[in-house]
Amino acid sequence: MLPRAALGADAAAEAVRPLIEDVRKRGAEALYDLAERFDHVRPDRLRVPAEAIATALDDLDPDVRHALELSIEHNRIGHARQLPSPARVEVVPGGSVSQRWVPVGRVGLYVPGGLAVYPSSVVMNVVPAQVAGVASIALASPPQAEFGGLPHPTILAACALLGVDEVWSMGGSQAIAGLTYGFADGEDLCQPVDVITGPGNIYVAAAKRLVRGTVGIDAEAGTTEIAVLADSSADPTLVAADLLSQAEHDPAAASVLITDDVVLADAVEALLPGQAERTEHTERILQALSGPQSGIVLVDDNEDGLRVVDAYAPEHLEVQTRDASQVAAHVHNAGAIFVGPFTPVPLGDYLAGSNHVLPTGGTARFSSGLNVTQFLRSQQIVEYSREALASVSGPLDALARAEDLPAHGAAVLLREGRGSAVDTAEASS
Repeated sequence: MLPRAALGADAAAEAVRPLIEDVRKRGAEALYDLAERFDHVRPDRLRVPAEAIATALDDLDPDVRHALELSIEHNRIGHARQLPSPARVEVVPGGSVSQRWVPVGRVGLYVPGGLAVYPSSVVMNVVPAQVAGVASIALASPPQAEFGGLPHPTILAACALLGVDEVWSMGGSQAIAGLTYGFADGEDLCQPVDVITGPGNIYVAAAKRLVRGTVGIDAEAGTTEIAVLADSSADPTLVAADLLSQAEHDPAAASVLITDDVVLADAVEALLPGQAERTEHTERILQALSGPQSGIVLVDDNEDGLRVVDAYAPEHLEVQTRDASQVAAHVHNAGAIFVGPFTPVPLGDYLAGSNHVLPTGGTARFSSGLNVTQFLRSQQIVEYSREALASVSGPLDALARAEDLPAHGAAVLLREGRGSAVDTAEASS
C-alpha cells in the first residue's frame, strides 16, 4: 500500500524491448532514427568530436567549473576509501587462497539529459571507474536539439575536466543498447562494454534490466525518490524543502514523508504548495507531489517508521528525528542515508563525497549505490604444494565419490602416485 509509481520497470521493459533489439540489429542507423524520434534531433555524428569537448570546457562558467572541480576532489576522496585490499590466507600448511581485485576492461557510463542537465552525474560515474583503474571509458548522453545534436556543453565540459574523450550522442534505452552491443558509425567504432552504470528514467532502468547478463550493471537507478523519516523535532520548513528538491527532477519523482506526528504532517502539507510556487519548475513539482508515487505515511512511532522505511527501501532516506544517528543505525534498506537536519539529499547529489547513482523502485533491498567495487572483479588465486594437496586428498576423494564424480578424486590421487592416468580415464567413463 506504500506510494509507488504507476509505471514500473516491468511495464517499461516491454516498451523498450523492441528498441533494444532494433539497435542490436541495425546499430548506428537505429541510433540515428531513435534520436530523431525521441530527442527530436538527428546528430551529424554519434561520437562527439574532440574539439567540441575542448570548446565546452573553454566556455564553461568559472563558478560552475570551480564547483565541478570541488565535486571531483570530494568524490575522489570518498571513493578512494572504497578500494578493497588484496588478501591471502593459508588454509593448510603450504596451501593458500588469495583474493585480488581486477578492474573490468571497459565500461559504459550513462548521463541523462532530459528535463535537467546533470554534469554531476558525469562526476559520479567517472570518478569511481577511474579510482578502480578502468582503462577504457565510454560515456553516453542524449543529443540536444538546442546544441546541434551534441550533449549539453556542461556535460561535455565535465568530461573534459575528467579526461574522458570517448563521448557519444545517444540517450535513453537506445544508448544502453548501443553500449551493450557496440556499433560502427563510419570510421567511428563503439566497442561493446563490460559494465554499464548511471542513472536515468524508468525506461533507462528497464533497459539495464534487459541487458543484464550480457553486461554487468550497477543497479536499476531510475526516476528519483526520497523518503523522510521525521518526528515532532523536525522543522517542517526543511522537510518540505527536501521533499520538493527531489520532486524537481521529474513529474514521476517520488517524495514520501514518514512520520508519527500529525501536526508535522499537516504543517508540511500546508507548506509544500507555497514553496513550489516560489521555484522555477512549479508545474513539474506539483505533478510529482500529487502523483501516486508521493504521499505522507502516518505511523505510531519511530520503530514502526523504520519498518515502513525498510519495506519501501527508498533511494534516498533522510532521518530528521531525535537521536537521528541512532535511528539511522537501525535502517536496513536504503540506497543512501542522510542523517540530521544539516545533511539534505542535495548535499549527496553534488559535494558530500558519496555517490548519487542509487537504486530505486525498492531495489535497495538487494542493490547498492554506485561504488568502486562495481568496476572490479574479485579473483581467487589458489596455490597448494605437493604436501598440502596430499594432506587433503583423502577427504577430497571421499566427497568426489559421494557426488558420483570419481574422476575428480582420481585427478588428485594421480599426483600422489596412487592410480594412473588410465585409472583416471576409466573412473571418468
